[in-house]
Amino acid sequence: MGKEEKPMFVWLEVGPNITETQKQAISQLPYKMTKRCKALMKQIICFSPGKTSLPLLLASWVGIMKPRRADWLSVLKELERLDHPMLLEVAEHALLEESFEANVRDYTKIINGYGKQNRLQDAQNTLLAMKTRGVPCDQVTLTALIHMYGKAGNLKLAEDTYEEMKLLGVPLDKRSYGAMIMAYVRAGMLDQGELLLREMETQQMYARREVYKALLRAYSMSGNSEGAQRVFNAIQFAGIVPDVKLFGLLINAYLMAGESQKAYIAFENLRRAGFEPSDKCVALILTAYEKENKLNKALDLLMELEGDAIVVGKEASEVLVRWFRNLGVVEEVELVLREYAPKQVNCT
Repeated sequence: MGKEEKPMFVWLEVGPNITETQKQAISQLPYKMTKRCKALMKQIICFSPGKTSLPLLLASWVGIMKPRRADWLSVLKELERLDHPMLLEVAEHALLEESFEANVRDYTKIINGYGKQNRLQDAQNTLLAMKTRGVPCDQVTLTALIHMYGKAGNLKLAEDTYEEMKLLGVPLDKRSYGAMIMAYVRAGMLDQGELLLREMETQQMYARREVYKALLRAYSMSGNSEGAQRVFNAIQFAGIVPDVKLFGLLINAYLMAGESQKAYIAFENLRRAGFEPSDKCVALILTAYEKENKLNKALDLLMELEGDAIVVGKEASEVLVRWFRNLGVVEEVELVLREYAPKQVNCT
């Protein structure tokens, strides 16, 4: 009995019997893309799993077209632009090809890709393959892993990777710190995230805005006003100008903690900073006035806003409607609803 023959891929030009969607995708391939790259892209766009396998297709392309690294990168870039489902599979195959000349960044991009899809096992397999092939991890790769583990809720693996980074003597930058802080925020360990912020400050290094915002939001939603104020101060210390959303989170923290007076001060600070209060901020302050039965204060605020040509939005209007109804003031409710209705029409 003879040896079993390996399946072969017969390279045929894509014919006219393809779908309109496939024709459109092919017509939109970059004009400057080389013929060998276009040839592969056409095959991938019209790929049918029942007729062949992707590894056979790619192996055939390598054998016939003799691509260079630039060709692989061109194909991968186009697949990424198309958000093609075969992107990572093609990238994984490219790692095995000598013509691709794979480096650590290529592995990192694949790990990142799997992380975005929450495919932890595939990412770990790529990491293992990377180490097996003697490609050393660097700071970018390890940071990508921390981000992936943190996003998946696996704090233990995130911490282990962070410690590995320190043991290897890999320099930590704001992305590395930021990824670990975000992992702590997602795990609800806000104090640990804040400790890393302090560690960064001692090195005159500051996290990105979204990291501070995530920590501030977590403190705000839990009603930890002291933590929220500390992070808010840290934001300013880092040279980041607080915006309306950050002020809103601070106001919310104070209100949830039952510290309405400090919430009022934060609201006034927002206005003194030259910001127009958002509908959310106004609603929060009106809710605080409602709880304390300070109707006159609420009316004074509404008059001030009107004087500044600030229109009361949907959320703030709903607070007023609820409040007036609870007071049994029906006419005022109808007035608010009548005033609010045309605003809604104008906004749509």
